[in-house]
This record gives sequence, C-alpha cells and structure tokens, in this order.
Amino acid sequence: MPSPPRARPRSPLLALVSLCALAAAPLPAHAEPGSGAARFEQQILFEAGRDPGGYACFRIPAIVRTTEGTLLAFAEGRVLNCGDAGDIDIVVKRSTDGGRTWGPLQVVNDGGGDTHGNPAPVVDRTTGRVLLVETYNAGRTDAAGCAVPCARTPHLQYSDDDGRTWSAPRDLSAGILPPDWNSWYATGPVHGVQLTGGSRPGRLVVGVNAETWDGERVTAHHAALVVSDDGGEHWRVGATDTWPVAADGTFRQKPSEVALTERADGSLLVTGREENGTDLGHRTQAVSLDGGDSFTGPFRALPDLYTPQVQGSVLRLGDRLLLSAPADPDRRRTMTIRSSYDGGATWDGVDRGTVVTRDWSGYSDMVAVDEGTVGLLYEAGAVDARDEIRFARFTEDWLQPRRAAGPTTADRAPGAAPAVVLGGARVTDGAVGGALSFDGADDAVRLPFDERLPLGEGDFTASLRFRYTAADGEQPLLWMGGVGPAQPQVWLRAEPGDDRVQGLITTRDGGSAPRSARVRTERAHNDGAWHHLALRRGGGRLTLFLDGSAVGGTADVPGSVSRNSPFGVHVGERVDGRARFTGAIDEVRVWNRALTDEEIAAGDPPSALGNTVLHLPMDRVDASG
Repeated sequence: MPSPPRARPRSPLLALVSLCALAAAPLPAHAEPGSGAARFEQQILFEAGRDPGGYACFRIPAIVRTTEGTLLAFAEGRVLNCGDAGDIDIVVKRSTDGGRTWGPLQVVNDGGGDTHGNPAPVVDRTTGRVLLVETYNAGRTDAAGCAVPCARTPHLQYSDDDGRTWSAPRDLSAGILPPDWNSWYATGPVHGVQLTGGSRPGRLVVGVNAETWDGERVTAHHAALVVSDDGGEHWRVGATDTWPVAADGTFRQKPSEVALTERADGSLLVTGREENGTDLGHRTQAVSLDGGDSFTGPFRALPDLYTPQVQGSVLRLGDRLLLSAPADPDRRRTMTIRSSYDGGATWDGVDRGTVVTRDWSGYSDMVAVDEGTVGLLYEAGAVDARDEIRFARFTEDWLQPRRAAGPTTADRAPGAAPAVVLGGARVTDGAVGGALSFDGADDAVRLPFDERLPLGEGDFTASLRFRYTAADGEQPLLWMGGVGPAQPQVWLRAEPGDDRVQGLITTRDGGSAPRSARVRTERAHNDGAWHHLALRRGGGRLTLFLDGSAVGGTADVPGSVSRNSPFGVHVGERVDGRARFTGAIDEVRVWNRALTDEEIAAGDPPSALGNTVLHLPMDRVDASG
C-alpha cells in the first residue's frame, strides 16, 4: 500500500525558512571521562518522530562553518526506513550561536522517491558561498541496498545567503564521473576543504569513491579527490588510487568514504574506511603534497587503529589531528576521539583516546566551531547507532592530554619492540621466574603492530602458562587478530562458567565466508595452580595441549587467521577490551611453525628458536618512557 502523503518542510527554493531559533532537545550534559560539563555538552539534533516531515530515520551527518560563523548540519532524511537506497532527502539545520541552539529542519534537496544523499559540503571562504556536493540513484521501496551495478551520479547545489536558500541541483557527471566508474559512486559523505597553503591556495577539494563494472562483475575500486580552482564552477578528478578486484572477488583494499584535512605544511591527509580488503585494518590513509592532484603513494591500511567498518572524520586542531570514529573493532559503538601528533603517521591507541559515548555510534563529522571549540555531529543511540544524530561541543582541554610512553615488558623475539603494559599489571611469582598478575579490571599487555605478528595461512604454535581461581566470566589469555564471528583471529581463553579452557581460530580463504575451528579441555583448571597451555595448527589439525599432553583436536579450516580486519595482539584481554583476565600469566610464546609433541612438552625448545614470532617472559615491568 502506498505511504500516505507527508507534510515535508518545504525547500527554501520555494520559501525562506523561519529565522526563529528552535533549540534541539538536549541530552543531559556530560563529559566522559570525568570532565566538567563546561568543556563538553551535547544534544539530539535529528530524531525520527520528533522532527517534522514524516521521516523514518536520519543518517549520514556532515557539518561546516560558514564565513558568517553559522553552523550548517546536514543529514539524510530517510522517508520509508533506514535503508540506503530508498526515498531519501538531504536536510539541514542552522545554528548562529556556535551550536548551542538550532533552527528548524529544512529540506535542501527532495528525493521525490529517489535517493539524494551523501552530503559533502565545503565553504569557499573567498566568496562565502557554501557548496554541497551530493549523489543520486534511483530509489526503491524496500530496505535493500542499490542493486549491483548501481548507477549513481554526482550533483552540486550552493547557497549564497549563509545556508538559508539553495540553488537548483546541477549534474557534475561530465567533470567528475569517468565512464568506467560505472557502478557505485559516492561523494564524501563528510565535509570537504578549501586549501589555505601549499601550491594550490583557494582550491576546493572533496573526496569520492567509485567502482568499475565490466558487464559481469566489479573489477576495480577507486578512491579519489575531486577539485575545483574556480569556486566550484568547474570540477575535475584529481588524485586517484585504484585497486583491482580478482576473479574470486578478493582485493587488497577498498578505500571509501574518504575524509580529508589540510596539515600545517599545506599537504592533505586523506583517511578512509577500508572494507573487506585482504590487507589488515578497517581504516586506510594516503597523502597528497600537491593540493590533491596526486597521492604520494597508494592508500596504506592501519591495522592497529581499532575501528569497525564505518565512515569517520578528521580535523586539525592546533598541533594535533583529531579522528572521530567508533573504537570497537567489531561493532559500531563507543564513539571516540583519537589524536595524532605526527600528521597522521601514528594515532593514539584506544586506551589514550577520549570516549564521547559508549552507546552504539556510527558515522560522524567534525567542525571547528571557533578557535577553542570543536563540534562533533554523529550517529548514535542506546539501542541502535541509527536512532538519532547528536551534536556535541567540546574544548581541547576535555580531550585526553598527550602522554609519554607507558610502562613496558620485554618481547625477546628477534627485532621485537617491547610490549605495552596497561592498567597496573604487576610482577608476581611465576611458573618460570616472574609472571604478570592481572586484576580483571583494566590490566593487560598489548604488543605494538609488527609485520612478523600476523600468522597468515601457515602453521603455528602458541603457548603460555596461566594460573587463576575465577569461577565465572570470560577469561582471555592470548588474543591475536580481530574479534567477532566474521574476523580472522586466534585466541586462547578460560571459560570457568562452562568448565573449560578453549582455543579458536577463524580464517578467511579467498572469497569464501569466514570459518572457525575450536578445541577445548574438559575442565576449567581454575585451581590456582600453574598450567601450561598450547594451541597448534599443523598437519591439517588444530590441537590443544594442557601440561604437555594433547587434550583436544579437530580438523583445521583452511585460510588466513590474519586478514580483512583490525589486528591486535593482547595478553589478558580481548582485542575489544570487553573481557579481561583475573589471575597470572607467564612465558607467552608464539612460533610460526607447528612444534612437535616433544617440543611442546619441553616448553622452551631450543630447536624452535629461529621460528619465534613473540616471546614475552612476563618477568618484569619497565618504567614509563
């Protein structure tokens, strides 16, 4: 049955919006962790059922500050459901007081049954014009996505009166849609930038991504910058990075939903979502030194920057860069602001990021409200990340400060850097000399990423000694890789509530779906005594050893235990930090071959020294750097 007519807010092409400032319903002001409300406050800005227009869902936030100081917060108003390819409008709200209060919702672009979305606004600070790059595709009435190949076209609107009224859209395909980008195409969705330094001051730059279809399948993914040197009148494709797709559907990277910021030296840092490529990591980035005409090299995945597959935003704030994105490597939750002090070469880990909310959270964009305040527009909800779009204001002193290196413990593997000791893990009596004691609250050991750590498709053996008395809870011992049922990983953990100790591997093989194999003991071995545990992959089998003897085995599942996902190596906690060990762990070792039964029984076989991937004696904690 057709939906009843909706009373949509009319486009300002037809009438000016009311100038009265209607404050969005506030959330309780709060600051996590532990800051005063004066430095952090937020409110719900878009919410289905409260905003006019009959929208079922609001998604895809983007935000800019005009030359008049007005904040323009854009979103997709989704009419029928939260699906990506339905009847979708582009809507906006205005704030003239730094985001404290907001005017009413207005429709910038009415989809009329089709999808008009992916807002990518950018401000020309020479003329004051606000430009909005966007993407169209034919709509559908169910919640499914656009069929592949999906024909999508870029368009442009602009406002010369501070976002009050908007021009009619015009098609940009002739300039920025090459003929072979004939499947998926997306602008942003996030703000673009106008360059202030470097070789192209005044240039407007927006990120896009696309796919090529050969009549039978997708054959390539493209990430690119589109640029204009005349205030948005003409656009062309600039820097482009292309990744081929193999016949079995695999590819190394698929940079998409790219965000960008101008660094202090005038170069551009471009960071994007990475989705299902065989390279490790769910975020990827590249650099342009010539104003967006070219990249210095291909996008590079960031395996230890934990985030799910999701869009994010980047913004320069003084001498630091900020990245907004959820920090849970498996699901869209825990919106976090992370910092880089070296132009994006490295990013703070999740333990040093600033948590905005532990609710479900998704897409986001950031804006400089003034010299000392940042605005964050982001999807969030207590039940679903698509429940609402919130606007938060915070000052730099609310963010976690830059800190010196924390305490470490030695990794004796050849060429290895020390592992980071988190929380307050302390040395205690071990099975072999000293060991580290974990309190189950915030203690853990995390290894910095190194190319030697991913075990790939090969055989391996992982072993450690553990002692604990916990009667319940998930008790992680060693975790290598991602987390969740779809991410390649290796782990060992005790499960006293189920009276067992278990080992698991999850693999990806070519274009096949992930597969898992697990082995377990018959008892939890939470008797307070030291036990030696080993997991071996070799000879087509996955085998679990306890105190030198095989206690469980199953057929191996082919494929890599380390691809497609964020990658971390943690001792005493899950990679997502949602469970921690209470007890002591000693002598953690991993070898990149299958040890023999005799070598495993020996515990420290000299014959395997050349195959050592990691070796944590766990017998000391060295002071902070």
